[in-house]
Amino acid sequence: MQTYEDKAALIEEIRKRHLMYDEEFNDINEENKDLFMAGIDKTPSQNISYQLGWIHLLLQWEADEQKGIDVKTPTPEYKWNNLGGLYQSFYHEYGFYSLQQQKELLRGKVDEIVNWIESLDDDILFVPGQRKWATTPAQWPVWKWIHINTVAPFKNFRIQLRKWKKEKGTE
Repeated sequence: MQTYEDKAALIEEIRKRHLMYDEEFNDINEENKDLFMAGIDKTPSQNISYQLGWIHLLLQWEADEQKGIDVKTPTPEYKWNNLGGLYQSFYHEYGFYSLQQQKELLRGKVDEIVNWIESLDDDILFVPGQRKWATTPAQWPVWKWIHINTVAPFKNFRIQLRKWKKEKGTE
């Protein structure tokens, strides 16, 4: 897995990968946002809804812990063995927006993530065990949770969008 020497490097990678991901939606017509393609598990709208959902959860975990709330990950309603149900909740929550609106919402969430990262000191970001919600048997530091919910899917889902567009004949 990719690592970062400091928070500036993490922020730079998030911004870079988000921009590349965001640009993939520019030539997807609104009427095709919910179109499934063989071999691709998400529609374009589901793809971006997934991103919106996970980034929202990450920010919510942090906000709740700062308020003294006992955080249940991924959510009180969904356990790690029912992520399919969680994803469906993301599609339901964000899927009625247009792609343009979803893109704007995601830009806002990325800005929130960046502002949050900028507010953290290096120990909280890079030393395991600094947040209860991030303390798992794997002992991941906070940056790793941020990476797997921003940079990694921006890369992987960009590939899915490119494949979707190729199947659709728009690339």
